Amino acid sequence: MWASGLALAVRKPSSNMFASGLVIEILGWVLISAGGVIILLGLNAIRWRAAMPSVQDELVQDGIYAHIRHPIHTGTFFEVAGLWLLEPTRTVTLACVLWLVWLYVQTRLEETDLVQRIRGYREYMNQVPRFLPRFWTK
Repeated sequence: MWASGLALAVRKPSSNMFASGLVIEILGWVLISAGGVIILLGLNAIRWRAAMPSVQDELVQDGIYAHIRHPIHTGTFFEVAGLWLLEPTRTVTLACVLWLVWLYVQTRLEETDLVQRIRGYREYMNQVPRFLPRFWTK
């Protein structure tokens, strides 16, 4: 559904929020690529649990999940930011903001579910940041 909304926003004629250039375009592609790598690392760590969560799921705390709790959502944030840099129109800005708001709501709902389904998740939440790693602590 989000892809459809973004496609419609890109097709709608709208003025740019700022002038785009080569540096902005490169940064957009770097963000999209980084987001894709983060998503793949997250999917590799949880494998089938991403598509079929169950009450038997165990807490994953290694790999990228040792640094951030929601790498798939983090990667999506990066990709949305990159898409916005590549197409910085008012309609795409609105679509991206709505997408990011929904992703944040989805993350909160998912955490409510995970606290109920996975033993130790609440403690994990206190130790590992939600979206961005803490570079200033060990």
